[in-house]
Amino acid sequence: MDLFEYQARELFAKHGVPVLDAYVVDDPEAAREAARLLGGRTVVKAQVKTGGRGKVGGVRLAADPQEAVSHAARILGMDIKGHRVGKVMLTQTADIQDEFYVSYLLDRAGGAWLAMASAEGGMDIEEVASTRPEALARIPVDPGEGVTRDTAREIAAAAGLPAEAVPVLVALWRVFTEEDALLVEVNPLVRTRDGRILALDGKITLDANARFRHPAHTAYEIPDEQDPLEAAAGAKGLNYVKLDGSVGIIGNGAGLVMSTLDVVALAGAAPADFLDIGGGASAQVMADGLAVILSDPAVKSVLVNVFGGITACDAVADGIVRALDRVELTKPLVVRLDGNNAGRGRAILRDAALPGVHQLDTMDGAAGRAAELSRS
Repeated sequence: MDLFEYQARELFAKHGVPVLDAYVVDDPEAAREAARLLGGRTVVKAQVKTGGRGKVGGVRLAADPQEAVSHAARILGMDIKGHRVGKVMLTQTADIQDEFYVSYLLDRAGGAWLAMASAEGGMDIEEVASTRPEALARIPVDPGEGVTRDTAREIAAAAGLPAEAVPVLVALWRVFTEEDALLVEVNPLVRTRDGRILALDGKITLDANARFRHPAHTAYEIPDEQDPLEAAAGAKGLNYVKLDGSVGIIGNGAGLVMSTLDVVALAGAAPADFLDIGGGASAQVMADGLAVILSDPAVKSVLVNVFGGITACDAVADGIVRALDRVELTKPLVVRLDGNNAGRGRAILRDAALPGVHQLDTMDGAAGRAAELSRS
C-alpha cells in the first residue's frame, strides 16, 4: 500500500525523523488559516501517489496566506499522471543549503535489504542512477543487524552525506522495520543553513501482507483513491491489478500470469490487468474474475491461461461453462488449457460450443488470437 506524502510524514514524525510543521486541506479557503498558522510563507503541495508533481505545477511557493489560497485553488482538482488531486499539504519553508537522497527498500533480485543514498538529492533519482551511477551508493543491509549508528555512518560516508544525517538514517530504518515497509524514501533530505537535517518529502510503501500486525494502518486506506476495478476485485477476494492495455488476463499462479503478460506483449498487444485466481478455479471464482474484467471498458478481448495442477483442467473448464451462465460474455474470450486433465477440459469447452469462446492449445497461439481479437 502506497501512502500519500502527508501520511508518510506522520510516520516519520512518529519515529523521530525531523519534519516541518504541516496542514492538509481539501478546500482552498482552508489554506488561508493553515498558512497563517504556519507563519504566512508556505509551500503548497499536491497530494497524489505519483512523482513529478513539481514539473506540472503541483508544488508552489506561497508568499502569504492569500497566495496560498490561490495556489490551493489551482492545484486542487488537477490531473497529475491520471491522479486527481483531492488534497493539498501546506508546509513551512526551509532555508536549504544541501539536498540529499536516501531510501531503504527490499532488493528482490539480491534477496536482501538495500540502502540507497546520494549527495545529489532533489532531482529524479532514476536520472542520477542512469547518467551518473557512481553518485548513487548502494549498501546491502543485514536484516539481523539492521541499521545501527555504525551502519548509518557507513551509508553516509559512501554517499557523501554529512555526519549530522546519521541519526536520521537510523530513525528512517525504524520507520522501515517497525512499520513493515517495503520502501521508505526521502527526496530531498536537506541540510538547512542553520545545520538542521529535515525530510522535506517522503514516500512509503507498506507491506500489505503485514497488515494484520498493524491495525492502525487501516486509517491510511482511502477507498475513493483506489481504482474502482481493483476495489471491486478486492471485495471478491481476487488478486487483481489494473493495467493500461486492452487484453484482459486470467491465470492460475503469479508466475504463469506474469509470463502471459509478456507473451501477450510479444504478440503486439498490451495486457489490461493482472488477475491470478491461484489454485482454485470454481465457477464462482471464474464468474467473479470475468465480471471484473468485462466491466473494464478498455478491455477488447479476454485470455484465460490455465495450467492444471492440483486443480485439474476439466474442473477449470466446467467452472468457465458455469460462470458464463452467470456472466454475460460481452467480449471475445480465448481459453488455453494445459496440464492435468487438459484433454477432458478442452472437450468440455468444445462440447459446450459457447458463442464468443475461442479455444487454442498453445500459449503463443492463445496470446496471438487474443491480441488479434483486441484489434478487430
